[in-house]
Amino acid sequence: MRLFPSARFIVTACITLSLALFFGCSSKLDTPTYPGDHQPPQKNQAKTYSGKTPATQRPYTIRGKKYVPLATASGYVEKGIASWYGKKFHGRKTSNGETYSMYAMTAAHKTLPMNTWVRVENLDNGREITVRVNDRGPFVTGRIIDLSYTGANKIGMVGPGTARVRVTALGKATAYNKKDHTPTAFKPVDYWHGNFTVQVGAFKVKSNAEKYRKKLSGSYLNAHIVRYEDYRGLFYRVRIGSFTSLKDARKFSDQLMAEGFDRTFPVAE
Repeated sequence: MRLFPSARFIVTACITLSLALFFGCSSKLDTPTYPGDHQPPQKNQAKTYSGKTPATQRPYTIRGKKYVPLATASGYVEKGIASWYGKKFHGRKTSNGETYSMYAMTAAHKTLPMNTWVRVENLDNGREITVRVNDRGPFVTGRIIDLSYTGANKIGMVGPGTARVRVTALGKATAYNKKDHTPTAFKPVDYWHGNFTVQVGAFKVKSNAEKYRKKLSGSYLNAHIVRYEDYRGLFYRVRIGSFTSLKDARKFSDQLMAEGFDRTFPVAE
């Protein structure tokens, strides 16, 4: 990621569509997302809210140049120069709030919606990979995408540092390979319309997720569990609420944070 610390907060992510789909855990595993002995707010959720555009979808300016994130990844194809980033940024926060791992199959892009999966083909050797956008960048003239170390290594560009590539947006992952957890099916990413909810916890142990869901169901509508697999294994994500627009889900997420939840974020389902 090529952002200075002061600039990173401008584009810190509010979601994931796993969009993302897609995304790492929102909290420590098997730990409730509200602090200490503070209980979840004891009030029923209203059905609709109005909210602001999520941070990762707002226009931003880096070194005097303005960037406007795309509302949808549908039909996106681009040719240009790819670069990669590794140890210097390993362990730092990415723009969508995840922790960057140089060993994960992720990438930074200036305008594609967060959690969009893209195919990156090295035009010099024909090798290709599939990676998920979870960061903003690269902010170097002429470069269109920054790959993680592992992604860059798989298409043979770690040594040279850069490569000519074709980037094709695939969308949100909807199915995964059981052996290596790589995505096998996708649907277009649309950040503004669809079915949205708010994630409030992630667990490796199913029974812990179910206890938390049951506890929340007394105060919130549509408390449910979603199974999620990626390269790290199987998770049980606890979510509450149901919305037809991202801005309403974002507002509800902000409300939960204000009422004592440690970390929440809206997601598309």
